[in-house]
Amino acid sequence: MRAYLDHAATTPLRAESREAWLVASDLVGNASSIHGGGQSARRLLEESRERVAAVLGCEPIEVVFTSGGTEAVNLALKGLWWARTPGRTAVVLPDAEHHATLDTVGWLHEHEGADVVQVPVDAVGRIDPAVFGEACAGPEAALATGLVANNEAGTINDAGALSAAAAAAGVPFHLDAIAAFGHVPVRFRVWRADASGPAGLVALSVSGHKIGAPVGIGALVVARSAAPGALLHGGGQQRGLRSGTQDVPGAAAFAVAAELAETEREGEAQRLSGLRDRLVRGIRSLVPEAVLLGDPVDRLPGNVHVLFPGVGGDTLLFLMDQAGVAVSTGSACQAGVPEPSHVVRAMGFDDAAARSVLRLSLGRTSTDADVELFLAALPEAHRRARGAASGSRSAARS
Repeated sequence: MRAYLDHAATTPLRAESREAWLVASDLVGNASSIHGGGQSARRLLEESRERVAAVLGCEPIEVVFTSGGTEAVNLALKGLWWARTPGRTAVVLPDAEHHATLDTVGWLHEHEGADVVQVPVDAVGRIDPAVFGEACAGPEAALATGLVANNEAGTINDAGALSAAAAAAGVPFHLDAIAAFGHVPVRFRVWRADASGPAGLVALSVSGHKIGAPVGIGALVVARSAAPGALLHGGGQQRGLRSGTQDVPGAAAFAVAAELAETEREGEAQRLSGLRDRLVRGIRSLVPEAVLLGDPVDRLPGNVHVLFPGVGGDTLLFLMDQAGVAVSTGSACQAGVPEPSHVVRAMGFDDAAARSVLRLSLGRTSTDADVELFLAALPEAHRRARGAASGSRSAARS
C-alpha cells in the first residue's frame, strides 16, 4: 500500500479528462485550417476556451492556451517587460515566489537589464499589500508579480488588494494562480481593480496537471487592454501572443478538468481541510517539536508545510518514500541537487531550518488511509532521520 501526498506537484489525471482528450484526438484537422475538418477542430477549441474562461471569470478571448504554468509565467513576465512603458526599468518581485517566476525575473535581469525591487513576505509567507504597493509606487516599476497562494507554505494572499495596489501605481500586474486553482476561487474579472486600463491585474497563470488535466496544457489569461510581447512567432494564433498549432485535445481535457474542479471545489475544500487538520494533529502528537509553517487558517485546504527541527528534510523524504509515502521537501531541486527552501528563508528562518521541511499536499484522491499511513510511518522515519543528522554533526566536529 502506498500513500501519495504530493498533489501540489501533480495530481492524478481525471478519467473524464482522459476521455475528452481521446475523443478530441480522433478529430483530424488543424484548428487553423479552412476545410471542414479544421473547422470542427476550431469549434471544439473555442468551446473549450469558453468553458475555461467561465471558470476563471474572464472573457474567452482573454484565454491563451499554453504548454503549462511555466510557459504561462514566462509569457506574462517577459511579454509585459517587452511591452513596458519606456524608462521603466524594474520588476517588483516578492521574495517567496515560485522558481518559474524567480528564474524568469533572473533571466530578465541578466539578459534584459531589468532591475529587481524585492518585496519581503511576513513570517507566514504572506505578501503585505501595503508593502507591495510601496514597491509598485516607485517610478522605475515596469511590472509586478505575485502569488494567489504560496506553493510551499500554502498561505493565501489577498489577490484583489495586490491588484488594487498595482493599479493605483499604474503598474501592470501578473498573478500566479497555479497552486491556488481548483482550491480557492480564481476570479480574474473580480480581481481586476480597473476593468479597462492596462494597470493592475492584466495577466494570470494556471496549469492543467494541477487539477487533473494532462501534463502539457495550461493557460495565461491576458486582459483585452494588455498587449504583452510574444515568446513565440510564426502564425499569429491566440491574438498573436502564442503562435503555433493549437492543442485541441489538451484544451478539451483542460476544460473538463476546470469545470469539475470548480464544481467540486467547496466540498473538497471542506473534506481536505479535515484531512489536513488530522495530519497536523497527528504530527504534533508524534513529534511535538514540529512546527507548522504558513498561515494556520488562511491556507490552501490540502497543504501541510512542516518544519522538523534538526532533521534533514531530504533524508526524511527518502525514508518516508521507503515506507510507501510520497511527500516533498518543498525546496527546489536544481539538476537533482536539493537546495534549502527559499520560501522558508524568506519567512525568516535560517538555512538549517530551510533544509528541514516537508510539504504534504492532499488532493481529490486522498483518503483517511493516506493520513494513517503517513502517521504510522513518521515515528520511525523521524527517529532514523534524526540519527542521521546527529551522525553528520558528529562527523563534522571530528
